Amino acid sequence: MRWPTWVLIAVIALLQYPLWLGKGGWLRVWDVDRQLAAQRQVNQTLEARNAGLDAEVRDLKSGMDAVEERARYELGLVKNGEVFVQVPQKQP
Repeated sequence: MRWPTWVLIAVIALLQYPLWLGKGGWLRVWDVDRQLAAQRQVNQTLEARNAGLDAEVRDLKSGMDAVEERARYELGLVKNGEVFVQVPQKQP
């Protein structure tokens, strides 16, 4: 082969390097795209959790039923005239 052919091959190789391996190359774009997909999935999980918490807060602010239910299950609230019965659970 003649020297102009080698020069053209070298120029093409030098032009391809930034495209594939450089800072904004395809490999970097692929990696960032993968990270973006993972972050979107995390965000969806957090949005679902936040929506549940928001609904709970609105329920607690709007009525006493949610407050009473929470007090019964978490604090053991017993109203006048009610009998509290606790059933022990078997240990596995």
